[in-house]
Amino acid sequence: MISFLRQAALPLSTLLLLGGCLDVPHPFSNPGKEAKQLAANAPPSRLDIPTPAKSLLPGDTAQIWAKDVAEELLQQTIPAMAQPVRKGDWWLAMHAEQRGDQIVPLYQVMTPKNEIRATQEGAPVPAVQWSAANADLLSVVAADAAPRIASVLTGIQADDMEKDPHSLKHRAARVYFTGVTGAPGDGDVSLARAFAASFRNTPDTLQNTATNADFTVNGKVKLTPGPAGTTGHPQEHIEIVWQVLDKNGKEAGAATQLHDIDAHSLDHYWGDVAVVAAQEAAAAVDQILDRYSGRENAPLPDASKTTANKQKESDKK
Repeated sequence: MISFLRQAALPLSTLLLLGGCLDVPHPFSNPGKEAKQLAANAPPSRLDIPTPAKSLLPGDTAQIWAKDVAEELLQQTIPAMAQPVRKGDWWLAMHAEQRGDQIVPLYQVMTPKNEIRATQEGAPVPAVQWSAANADLLSVVAADAAPRIASVLTGIQADDMEKDPHSLKHRAARVYFTGVTGAPGDGDVSLARAFAASFRNTPDTLQNTATNADFTVNGKVKLTPGPAGTTGHPQEHIEIVWQVLDKNGKEAGAATQLHDIDAHSLDHYWGDVAVVAAQEAAAAVDQILDRYSGRENAPLPDASKTTANKQKESDKK
């Protein structure tokens, strides 16, 4: 029996916020940054970053700081733009605060109504270095800030999903499976049937039409000539890609199965090979849905409780 995927622990991803695809080691493929899109419930469709007025930076370097943060957030798959705030956009308010001989960068995620949704601090920088900030320092500050801001956005998304009774935190995802194409023999039919049967063991639901589907899944098989093999047994290289699209047609993730098989061994009947491949694929697709939807992300801590706890700790001292 062919085992397409090694048994391996799949690492949890810290960010979905604005990015949600499954990123696991070989033999799953990483579909790349373009596949890590905003989950449907993510608050910002675009995050404006205006030049901070209270940066404590010399000259025009505040503009460079905003630009660097935007570029680093793009690397986190967050659609950030260094520009003035536009009506209807979420935005990032940045400023710097002096604490003793250090400067602490502060980042506030603002709603389109100019309400502070969350605040995150960056790593402190010696005041002497900050006052003489150059491009290299601001690049380091921005690189430090991006994952912190992304984490906050993830929490905001999870918090909104928690409050929304119709979000995927509170119901099964509706999945439209279009089937499998490109397989030799009875592979298209056998793989499709086996995938549908295996996916029913996940928390999500398959439906027969694309109407109101949260995600669409398709399978594509490709055979290419493989190694020459031994003792006159040529081989073929088989690749099965299970692609997951969100309701807007954007790729939420993809799992790729790779294997070398005896040439023409699947030209007729797939049998148990289809079952094994489909079981592994169904589990992988389920994880892509979890990561992309953000339903497993933890909401932001309650700000009032956090403040109260800090006060209690302070009173004890």
